Amino acid sequence: MKLKGLRWWVIGLIALATIINYIDRNTFSMLWPDIADELYPDKTSDERKEIYSYISIIFVFSYAFGQAIFGKIFDWIGTRLGFALSIGVWSIATALHALANSFGLFALFRSILGIAEAGNWPGAAKANAEWFPTSERAFAQGLFNSGAAIGGIISLPLIGLLTVFFSWQYIFIIVGLVGLLWLIPWFILVKSPPKEHPWLTESERLYILNGQRTTSESADEVSNEYNPNTKELLSHKESWGVILASAALDPIWWLFVFWIPIYLNEVYGMDVKSIGLYGWVPYVGAMLGAWFGGLLAQNRLSKGWDVNKTRKMVITLGCLIMLPALLAMANPGGPTTAVLIMAVILFGFQTAIGNIQTIPSDIYSGKTVGTLSGFSGMAAKLGAAGLTYLVPWLTSGGNYTPAFVIGAALAVITMLSVWLLIPKIKTLSRKY
Repeated sequence: MKLKGLRWWVIGLIALATIINYIDRNTFSMLWPDIADELYPDKTSDERKEIYSYISIIFVFSYAFGQAIFGKIFDWIGTRLGFALSIGVWSIATALHALANSFGLFALFRSILGIAEAGNWPGAAKANAEWFPTSERAFAQGLFNSGAAIGGIISLPLIGLLTVFFSWQYIFIIVGLVGLLWLIPWFILVKSPPKEHPWLTESERLYILNGQRTTSESADEVSNEYNPNTKELLSHKESWGVILASAALDPIWWLFVFWIPIYLNEVYGMDVKSIGLYGWVPYVGAMLGAWFGGLLAQNRLSKGWDVNKTRKMVITLGCLIMLPALLAMANPGGPTTAVLIMAVILFGFQTAIGNIQTIPSDIYSGKTVGTLSGFSGMAAKLGAAGLTYLVPWLTSGGNYTPAFVIGAALAVITMLSVWLLIPKIKTLSRKY
């Protein structure tokens, strides 16, 4: 049996996994007002926020650790088994939240969830490098990145609706079961990499494999791919450009993923059901930004721009979109205006992040792609953990302006990391 456009089916399944990933992740932040009311009735708003931040930091540190090890895991066992391991464990961890009745248990289950969920991103980057030619990678990256946004769009109103019928414990169980069902089509569809996949048409196989080499590469260069060890990988300033850009940009995303429900609850007094009506709007901007960033990069490459010019232009554009919007959050007015400004911020974020995440496959090949993606993902989560730790202090009394100003500064650092540490985005070689 041959299946036309198989690479799009594969990336579609990965996008679906990313949607499930964010539904699982957002369930905790969405349900926190109800959980806090039940477990911490005598705590103040700032005290509850501090407890929430500590649990979130544990999640992020676990996520950072998971991205570092899952980069290696995907290089060792491949994308097929790597994704199955990742989503299987995180789905079980989500369901186990139903048993939590203390800080310690929530921290434990969030830690397991963080480690396992982290596999989605280096795995997606590796699958992108395996299944897509260079000209389509940014768009493919945007497609599965949009899964995070779609997960946010779906999860907040969905969880708000489920609270009408179920307790928060049952909601965690329901959400966890969805991920286990994903494993069925994944094992059926993804049998092997493109080179050996029996369902791939010969024309698509050649299109993928030939498109993964630039026309300037010689046969000797193709057979002698540069796959440096970890020490050599980290000796290149280009690697550090990817790592630092990720560490600066990613905290902006987590600032909203972790704190949109808490922000709406604290600043505008919304309950879980009301948050469900408003909180999905920023993720629409994220979804559109993921598509826009990928399509813009694909368009420029098709028009003859080189990878270096294309990636840097799109990344810079995304950061420049974020800057004024982040500063505008200092005084957004009502909740409708606030979530619309957040949508602009996340639009800019997703425009930039897809192209940053594609750079590892632009400058390296083979196993090195997953390794560098894992390191940059770990750095991104460490940056997010640092900002998450500061948020309760920065936002004491409900004033979130300092947090948004820091976000604007991080957007500037992202641009500088790419422009200064990666003079030219191109395939590196031993002679470099």
